[in-house]
Amino acid sequence: MQTRTLGREGLTVSPLGLGCMGMSWAYGTPDENEAVATIHRAIELGVTFLDTAEVYGPYENEKLVGRAIKGKRDKVVIATKFGFKIDPTQRPAITGTDSRPENVKAVADASLKRLGIEHIDLFYQHRVDRNVPIEETVGAMADLVKAGKVRFLGLSEAGANTIRRAHKVHPLSALQSEYSLGERYASSASAWCRIRRLAAGSSPGRRSAPRSIRRTTTGARNRGCRARTSTPTCDWSRR
Repeated sequence: MQTRTLGREGLTVSPLGLGCMGMSWAYGTPDENEAVATIHRAIELGVTFLDTAEVYGPYENEKLVGRAIKGKRDKVVIATKFGFKIDPTQRPAITGTDSRPENVKAVADASLKRLGIEHIDLFYQHRVDRNVPIEETVGAMADLVKAGKVRFLGLSEAGANTIRRAHKVHPLSALQSEYSLGERYASSASAWCRIRRLAAGSSPGRRSAPRSIRRTTTGARNRGCRARTSTPTCDWSRR
């Protein structure tokens, strides 16, 4: 399979990635054997990019991915995310956002343990936290890069201004935004213009079906980098 380079920091992934959320969360009763077999088959077919998050389950999806990649770590790029307040005793378990620097670092350590790996390849902020300046959040993420716990940084569902401010603190390699037949917000948003100028990569996510497949691309698809005036340039807050 061909590869794509996201950003300028050296992150290389397969053009198709495998979103693992539905294997543990949101789409009916999980089947771990089927999920592990799906991940193994994807790797056999040349898919290197696996996407998970602490909130999926919560926590269970990272554990599942960790079990599935044992003995195959050198064949995959692992992306995971932080950014929510999680209380497993509540329904729903997501009770807000939390991108305070101390939480960023705590989540990274916990994710490493659940995944059973020594470093996270791509660490995303899952949703922008309006109570914490993005500079503080990305500063903590950059500390994780310096410590060798994370290789590359990304944002999810962030607006153009947030991307610009974050990129000044540390280069971003990827922006993840929902993009499917049912969701076209990202196709015209000025965020695409911003990532093109910064040479970051995009990882459009599709949530409309189980075993979500993510396609990774290297640039914006909007014409002339001009967003429609009706499209907001702020951070997209949907969960």
